[in-house]
Amino acid sequence: MDVTTLATSIVISAPGNLPNRSNTAASSAAVEAVLGIAFGAIGAVALLMIVVSGLRYVVSGGSPERMKQARDGIIYAQVGLTVAITAEAIIGFVVGYI
Repeated sequence: MDVTTLATSIVISAPGNLPNRSNTAASSAAVEAVLGIAFGAIGAVALLMIVVSGLRYVVSGGSPERMKQARDGIIYAQVGLTVAITAEAIIGFVVGYI
């Protein structure tokens, strides 16, 4: 065994160089909690935007321009909600398997 191989095996097997599993699990849970709050807030904002755009649609008074703006607001909020739900699922999958 040469010196480089011996030094590498000593450094790798030293107790301080092993990953700390408890810190990894704790940080994973913390990340999931923070992301859960963030995605919950994004979902609440998207729901609020859908409701507001729906009310704008109802009170548009038949104006095609105002109806289009309200309809676009609903569509954009739905797309944003879909992106947020998909992002939450992807991040939950990745964080869950680290």
